Amino acid sequence: MTPLTDLGSAQYLGFPGGLYPNGKNSPPAAYKEIGIARGATVRPVDRDGKPSASGKIVMLAIGMSNTSQEFSQFIRLAGADTRKNPSVVMVDAARSGAAATEIAVPSGNYWTHVDRQLQCGEVSPAQIQVVWLKSVNPQESRDFPQNGRRLQRTLQSIVEILRTTFPKLKLIYVSSRIYGGYSETDLHPEPVAYESGFAVKWLIEERINNLRPDSSTPWVAWGPYLWADGLTPRSDGLVWERSDFEPDGVHPSAQGALKVATKLFEFFGSDPSARPWFFSQSS
Repeated sequence: MTPLTDLGSAQYLGFPGGLYPNGKNSPPAAYKEIGIARGATVRPVDRDGKPSASGKIVMLAIGMSNTSQEFSQFIRLAGADTRKNPSVVMVDAARSGAAATEIAVPSGNYWTHVDRQLQCGEVSPAQIQVVWLKSVNPQESRDFPQNGRRLQRTLQSIVEILRTTFPKLKLIYVSSRIYGGYSETDLHPEPVAYESGFAVKWLIEERINNLRPDSSTPWVAWGPYLWADGLTPRSDGLVWERSDFEPDGVHPSAQGALKVATKLFEFFGSDPSARPWFFSQSS
């Protein structure tokens, strides 16, 4: 198993790597320009979604327990950095035990949880303009590529729920799982954890093929790609040590969650669709 970012146009079980089509790790130029343009429209808004200098830019995390642990660390890390735009408010709406199939039910309990988190954060649905989505189907018994295709369809359903629930949503960044090779359970072992990256890749490729520049549909792209093969360094040096995980080998330890949070901060501080609104104008 080679990280998608290092696999390039080579193949895994007949499917090419890269985060984007043709083995590339960046989106096609036309699609990238749409994302940059969409990101440039992200502005503070009031509770009715109307532009306001005193308004908020709400970034929402959607997903499972790992997502919540990692995003909570990201909130603390970003909050301590003076470069972060003070208008950006981050709300952790991920929940322990929330499988992608549960999140994909529009009227399910997960979305009641999301409503509560928005109320606790004193923000409205109309203020949500950015989502970080990281979710999987636990205890997946299907072989590849069927498991990836099933997760792709589930993620597509979640994206549609996000589109209809949050009318001002503009950007959805999606990440796949971290390493699963230390797992002591059947929740997210390897190679399923690795293969979840293909589901995200296929989800985004479908969006690339169908999104029009004038569409009001949220722009969907990769967030940080988080998988590395344990202690084997990725080309950028990322490794996953046993100490990066809790005893179950599935959930990140504080050390592992901080590793993801750091990747998130680096991503939002550098990606051209995110940096203009995530960092203050003077940064």
